[in-house]
Amino acid sequence: MKPELKYIELKSGFGDTGPAWIGMAEFSKSGRTVYFNGKALKNSNAQGIAGNYYDIESGDEYWVSGIKKNGTDRHWAGSGKVMIDRNVVDLYLSLVDFNLLDKKLFELVDILPTDKQKFTELENQKLN
Repeated sequence: MKPELKYIELKSGFGDTGPAWIGMAEFSKSGRTVYFNGKALKNSNAQGIAGNYYDIESGDEYWVSGIKKNGTDRHWAGSGKVMIDRNVVDLYLSLVDFNLLDKKLFELVDILPTDKQKFTELENQKLN
């Protein structure tokens, strides 16, 4: 699958105020695993308490969604700056209804690449 611009928020331990990112996410062939910022997030099939994906290493729940055109990606009860990959700012601004990032709402960061092979090997390990 082709990489997509996504909004990703950590839910475990934070509710609606967890760290949140906007950046390019990659997907497994099936589309059920999202690779982002050094993590592999597996679709929870709506079994999560607050998230729709979980980290296959830590079990932490994440909310993964597309970008909202009006820029209100955080839950209405949420707060905190959204970290946005400095490499996708122009793309993000071309998709939303505003032309500049509000420094009160966004923080520029560098999103880490993800070693997909590491997670493929982790998920395919034989059980003892």
